[in-house]
Amino acid sequence: MGEQLSPDEKLHLITRNLQEVLGEEKIKQVLAERELKVYWGTATTGKPHVAYFVPMSKIADFLKAGCEVTILFADLHAFLDNMKAPWELLALRVQYYEQVIKAMLESIGVPLDKLKFIKGTEYQLSREYTLDVYRLSSMVTEHDAKKAGAEVVKQVDHPLLSGLLYPGLQALDEEYLKVDAQFGGVDQRKIFTLAEKYLPTLGYAKRSHLMNPMVPGLTGSKMSSSEEESKIDLLDRKEDVKKKLKKAFCEPGNIENNGVLSFVKHVLFPLAGEFSIKRDPKFGGDKIYTNFEEVEKEFSEELIHPGDLKASVEVALNKLLDPIRKKFESPELRKLTNLAYPDPSKNMAKWLFGIQTIFPTVVSGLVAYVSQEALQDRLVLLLCNLKPQKMRGVESQAMLLCASIEGDPRRVEPLDPPEGSAPGDRVYVEGYETGKPDDKLNPKKKVWEKLQVDLKVSADCVAQWQDKHLMTKLGNITCKTLKGGNIS
Repeated sequence: MGEQLSPDEKLHLITRNLQEVLGEEKIKQVLAERELKVYWGTATTGKPHVAYFVPMSKIADFLKAGCEVTILFADLHAFLDNMKAPWELLALRVQYYEQVIKAMLESIGVPLDKLKFIKGTEYQLSREYTLDVYRLSSMVTEHDAKKAGAEVVKQVDHPLLSGLLYPGLQALDEEYLKVDAQFGGVDQRKIFTLAEKYLPTLGYAKRSHLMNPMVPGLTGSKMSSSEEESKIDLLDRKEDVKKKLKKAFCEPGNIENNGVLSFVKHVLFPLAGEFSIKRDPKFGGDKIYTNFEEVEKEFSEELIHPGDLKASVEVALNKLLDPIRKKFESPELRKLTNLAYPDPSKNMAKWLFGIQTIFPTVVSGLVAYVSQEALQDRLVLLLCNLKPQKMRGVESQAMLLCASIEGDPRRVEPLDPPEGSAPGDRVYVEGYETGKPDDKLNPKKKVWEKLQVDLKVSADCVAQWQDKHLMTKLGNITCKTLKGGNIS
């Protein structure tokens, strides 16, 4: 691949549809002498979804241009990113990612023998790499590390030290994988610039960086593994694909933040070189487009109806997903999927939420950011089955849950049970009404710490876990004003 192409033709393939390239002149110099070595890494956290076809289509471009491509399954990064992948699931999730990424590549006709696959822990636990982590951490400031990971590492009220290590490790990967360039989404730009700044201080070469745009999800925002409504899973059934596409944001004439249109641009055209619209003859009949600009223009002029666009994308997408679904019908891969991504209800059942009344006599000094007056004679939400510990001389096994938004000053509000609630009412997560909670959470297993990161306040001020409401039989748990706040 790529032997008959000129350096300029190779550069065009490597950079087409990218949002930004850092170090393009260096790439040109390499292409004038030899093939470019590039790597793409993915942290093995949530299940890959259809937006992963965007980097897959670029990997196809790299191979057409003759690049030597390495795919990194960043298992250690997955653990460092606020424990998105628990240590005991790391190996299983790497296996899942390897199987599903290879299935995606095969579905778009990419030859696997032209790719190199590697696990992060195959080299990131070596003596040399570990020493470089220490060397780098003695140079990078806390400010730079936090800033670099701001758009990639999960942001929480009380971040773990591991999240600050994440960007530095990703920078070191460029040296240890011996590549000329790293490829990723534009959300990783700050990590890339950190690598460009600090690798030379260790005596290593500064690499080039290739950045894809962030493709909007079905809701118009970034497609995310943790937001069910924003994504289509690679193993979703055809009826689920139809249902999700039907609900997708695709306003007539609007080409901004349109996830359906973006999928046509960044996946279907690079892979097929054309896109077919199927529609009734009275609305113009079927038409094959050979460039995306014509599709975009006609959609903006409302010559293509959103319903026709969605239906045509549905057909093309299912063609890509069919071989992946078929591969994962095997008993072995079904078992792997269930082991790598166990039913969260098994953990949710361990939580015991309850409602209690806080009286003035026990309020003093309870929470640093909530005034005594805010808690007097009112119902609040408590996590009730913690290991007992003494607080101000009184043994307690409950923790008050509040919504908060960082700032100066930090804003904190207690959560509000629905009207008519009474002390002792049980609170549950929507869809997880059944299940017997543990009498006492085992602090060594860090169940609360792992699940707390997905507790948020919605735009409607409803308390949620993974976009599902916290509620009682009387209604939703809410807060008064802190939209988008964290819950802890």
